[in-house]
Amino acid sequence: MADSGQTHSDGGAANVGSACEVGPQAPSSGWKLWQKLTLIAVLLVGWVLLYRSLGGLSCAVVCVPLGPKEAWHLVDALWFFVYEVPKVLMLLALVVFGVGVIRTFFTPERTRAMLAGRREGVANGLAAGLGVVTPFCSCSAVPLFIGFVEAGVPLGVTLSFLISAPMVNEVALGLLFGLLGWKVALLYLGTGLTIAVVAGMVIGRLGMESEVEGWVYEVKIGDQQDDAGELIWSQRIDEGVAALRDIVGRVWLYVVIGIAVGAGIHGYVPEEAMAHIMGADAWWSVPAAVLIAVPMYSNAAGVIPVVEALLGKGAALGTVLAFMMSVIALSLPEGIILRKVLRPKLIAVFFGTVALGIVATGLLFNALGLGAG
Repeated sequence: MADSGQTHSDGGAANVGSACEVGPQAPSSGWKLWQKLTLIAVLLVGWVLLYRSLGGLSCAVVCVPLGPKEAWHLVDALWFFVYEVPKVLMLLALVVFGVGVIRTFFTPERTRAMLAGRREGVANGLAAGLGVVTPFCSCSAVPLFIGFVEAGVPLGVTLSFLISAPMVNEVALGLLFGLLGWKVALLYLGTGLTIAVVAGMVIGRLGMESEVEGWVYEVKIGDQQDDAGELIWSQRIDEGVAALRDIVGRVWLYVVIGIAVGAGIHGYVPEEAMAHIMGADAWWSVPAAVLIAVPMYSNAAGVIPVVEALLGKGAALGTVLAFMMSVIALSLPEGIILRKVLRPKLIAVFFGTVALGIVATGLLFNALGLGAG
């Protein structure tokens, strides 16, 4: 795993300013703005036409040679896989490009400036909201944490950001909206932000600043120029294209693996069995889903096809969303990375508080009978 920052046991300064590129650097394409916009319009029309045709095309590929998908479990699973792979990748490409353009307005430097000096509660809410749109990856957790501390942002507010950024990211919301509808996406957004705000406030009230590694407070990142406002639209489009190449290039395999798992669930797992194991009546399914998810490592694009298949087989929404949140926000690799700046006690409190929030949310959803419909 790549090192995100250089630590010194003697408390010396660490050079973390360039430890992780928050976003890809897009080279200039040499195209004029009107040419780029024309190409985007043509591609968007093609995208819509192809997306609407996926159902018929998948049936032509699978059902015509093998028979109706209702007849055999294998045919049903193959149809799901052939239909979902292009569907999810097309949605992912559209969302990532749009978000790549939007992210050019939100740099880490600007985010730190907006959070510094805010009072508790307001700052936690703002931090959680900014986490949705700010560039974030696992390797950027350490330099962003150090930057926030160096700017005087309170520990609880910083952790609200670090919870929200991976869990309630815009790719997850875009895919949930495209695959499961606006209700599920809105529920996920609201509960994810609530968990981030409440967990950050709770940890902030515990006064655990002493559980941050001492060298963090001695690091000086230095002034970094915020040039987001200086970009022209042609450059913002280039950044969107660069994000598309970078992110889709890194996660497509996770997507295919996730859809393959979802296809197996869709084709072979009986609805009655799934409803019994992960249904609303199985109270233990929510904490079990969280415990199972923590050792796993995936991203939103990889886990959402599994979520879609589980819901389609009768699993309870609260249980499934608890599983998804835990995979994204409480992964073991994330904890290993945060160990560079946080001591074990604070990491345990961090994971425990977030896990309790996720379990409570899942149980509440199931108790209220909230579903994906």
